[in-house]
Amino acid sequence: MPMSVGSRLPEATFVRLGEKGPEDVSLSSLTAGRKVVIFAVPGAFTPTCHSAHVPGFIASMDALKAKGVDDVICISVNDAHVMREWGAQTGATDAGIKMLSDGTGAFAKAMDMAFDAAVVGMMGRSKRYALAAEDGVITVWHPEETRGCEMSGGPAMVAAL
Repeated sequence: MPMSVGSRLPEATFVRLGEKGPEDVSLSSLTAGRKVVIFAVPGAFTPTCHSAHVPGFIASMDALKAKGVDDVICISVNDAHVMREWGAQTGATDAGIKMLSDGTGAFAKAMDMAFDAAVVGMMGRSKRYALAAEDGVITVWHPEETRGCEMSGGPAMVAAL
């Protein structure tokens, strides 16, 4: 079922690499009683994701925090090792963005945002979008309509909040 403002986020479990190895992170633990921004990308290190989407959120972190956002979370259908390295290389982790793996694409499917792009070897990926949620309910929904990240980028989220 397509998401929209007022939809409750589906329950999901992501993976991140912690000090002792892979750790499960439940979406509900990140959203319960909190205001969060989540943005999803088709793939770590891919051109738009790497050069525009993540940097746009890094540059917007102070403004998002000023709007009362507790956490900013980046989700991709990549493994937790890739997400950790991508967060380190882009500075996203240092900026406070949680880089989480939706390794099986289960969350992308539950959000009705999964897609395949076989021509470039991307199968079971997530479409690009950003959302704000309060206590697990979507308050801002920005599915990307272009090949860029104008609607789903950090500056657009700041403007919407």
